[in-house]
Amino acid sequence: MAQYVDVGSTDPVIELGPGTGAITNALIEHGVDQKRLVLVEYDPGFCALLRDRYPQATVVQGDAYTLRDSLWNVLSARASAIVSGLPLVTKPMLTRLKLIRDAFATLAPGAPFVQFTYSVVPPIPKSLPGISTEASERIWMNLPPARVWVYRKR
Repeated sequence: MAQYVDVGSTDPVIELGPGTGAITNALIEHGVDQKRLVLVEYDPGFCALLRDRYPQATVVQGDAYTLRDSLWNVLSARASAIVSGLPLVTKPMLTRLKLIRDAFATLAPGAPFVQFTYSVVPPIPKSLPGISTEASERIWMNLPPARVWVYRKR
């Protein structure tokens, strides 16, 4: 997932649902400066853990599914990427579409919305007008096998 994030940018990288920080660690190992990270987490216990583990990151206790409300006073620039580990396929399609709409309002033009899933179908439809979609090969070494989907607004 981290490979889709531009490490040369200075703009924020938003992570939705970081939990204990597995993807956060991958982003940092990839070269993303911790100061660029905006971690949106619903659970207050995970927020406390994230603040301890990533003291230079911005940790927002909020609901990723109401992204605009959660980030309204946080960002000083449009994000260079949004990386999501949210279980999107468990949500109704209208909720997923609202999330992607709000995500693109937060992202810089052409910046990626990166979503990982265990599902065999894309979590967001591939046929949305004005959106380009790419998928990684299925990652068979992961149990269960996973796939990364990348969405960009054209």
